[in-house]
Amino acid sequence: RKSDGTDSLEVLNNPLLSTAYLAPITYYVILLQYENCTIDNHEHFIKQSIRNRCEIYSANGKLRLTIPKKNKQISKNKIKDIKIAYEEKWQREHWHAIVSAYNSSPFFKYYQDKIKPQYENKEIYLIDFNNKFQEIILNILQLNKLYKKTKKYNHTGNFTDLRNYNFNYQKIKKYDQVFMEKYGFIPNLSILDLLFNLGPETRDYLYNINISYEI
Repeated sequence: RKSDGTDSLEVLNNPLLSTAYLAPITYYVILLQYENCTIDNHEHFIKQSIRNRCEIYSANGKLRLTIPKKNKQISKNKIKDIKIAYEEKWQREHWHAIVSAYNSSPFFKYYQDKIKPQYENKEIYLIDFNNKFQEIILNILQLNKLYKKTKKYNHTGNFTDLRNYNFNYQKIKKYDQVFMEKYGFIPNLSILDLLFNLGPETRDYLYNINISYEI
């Protein structure tokens, strides 16, 4: 342990993560710096978490995008059973928000054609939607990351449980953001913020960042 009472990234043991919608930057730091990550497909859904929401940098500051769920009584539903609701035009709204936020970023034009189709596909299950986005992001990063998926729910085991970690880590290295002059640097947004602003440098940024987690 460090003197400030936090555990360093190096001591994380077989990180166990939740599924995530365009996860925060520090989530990807773990995915890329560890070869033994597992994503839990059998935990219960948790409201107001990265499982179905992400944050981007809009012209008005931080903006949260949330995928609506069909299941209303979700307290006992497993994440793999959560269905996406399409009564609202949320896909169009999310994509328009992303375009508005990043259209003037250095690398938006290079990646938009890989991101946009996922907002046209109507996946039934949230976890499938997240997994396909995960594959798209890792493909952009030119990584054939083979993380594992759980076959059952594990209360305890030989892993560091990050399923309920909020990934709200603030002390990450600054990089240029579109609206930085207006609102300053906003750390740990969705991986999209990093991709559209850093482009090919994203992978090196993720590999080189050193983070501490309060486990």
